[in-house]
Order: sequence, then structure tokens, then C-alpha cells
Amino acid sequence: MKFVENEIFSAALVGFDMINGPFLKWKASISKGTPKINLEDFATNFYLAFRGGNDGKKPRAILYDDFYIVAFPRGLELCCLFMRPQGIERNIKELNKIADKIIIKMESQDEDDPTDIEEKPKYGDIDEIKRLINVLLKEMEMATPDLRKYFNLSNSQIWKIMNDLESAEQIKRTGKVGRTIYWGV
Repeated sequence: MKFVENEIFSAALVGFDMINGPFLKWKASISKGTPKINLEDFATNFYLAFRGGNDGKKPRAILYDDFYIVAFPRGLELCCLFMRPQGIERNIKELNKIADKIIIKMESQDEDDPTDIEEKPKYGDIDEIKRLINVLLKEMEMATPDLRKYFNLSNSQIWKIMNDLESAEQIKRTGKVGRTIYWGV
């Protein structure tokens, strides 16, 4: 990554209060024409993103559409530098192409798996599966793994369908046992 100092448009220091949690200690605008970010609202999000998690498994930077953030811890505080990505669009487009190729390769390997006897549903079948899930859940609660096996779907496919149905408020989560989510209407 090439660094150009004029990429920095703003800086902020997120402090940490033992009772109230993260808070915006100060912010400084370095250049004009910067993306509008309400740092007061995002202070907790940035703090948790950069300071949460396991030791050694924390991000150094987070890329958004209009800007990216690089953060440096200092005690319990977090210094955030807000920067303009320059020339990143081409790189993101290239990375998207690579990701698509990887997805296609992995899905074709999954389809070639000899342990799968039944055929995975095609894209057009998704609406029918959603309709059938609604009918099933009107009669009884079902767990995600049971629904996955019932419709012969991959884990990512069933979660995509369940999230779509939940977002459309057609189904809801009715319980959780361990990591298993139960669904109903």
C-alpha cells in the first residue's frame, strides 16, 4: 500500500470510560471536502471493531466506500485516522472478479462432491422453497439444520433464505438451543 499524506482528512481520539464505555474524546479536521461522518455515533463501533476480539486478531484498517480508517491503540484510547482511498476502485473491482472466480470454483467443487446424491436447488427454486418454509413453519417450529436437510441446501443457502424471510417479516426466531436457531411464524 502506497501512503500519501494528503489522504488523511480527519483524526479522532476515542477514549474509554470504565462506566460509560467508549466516547469521542476529540476530533480534528485536517482538510476540507471530507465525507460527513458523525463520529459521536460511530465512536463505540470503531472502538469495538479495532479493540474487540482476540489478541493479535484485530484489524489495522477498515475500508468503507468513501473513506478508510486506520487506528492505533494508546492505552485504553484509540487514535483513528480517517483517510481518502486514492485509486482503490480499480483494485476493488479486480478483487471482486477474483472473489467471483473463487466462489464459482468452490461451488463447482461442492456440486461435484460424490456424497451429495440429490441435486442442489437451482436459483428459480428459491421462491418455491421460501413458500414451503412458510407453510411448514405455520404448522410447527423447526431448527435451521432440520430445514437445511429437509430442502437439501448448503448452510449458506439456508441462512440466506431464512434471513430474507426474517427481513420480510414472514418468519421469526422463536428460540435458541446452543447454536441452533428455531423458527416459526
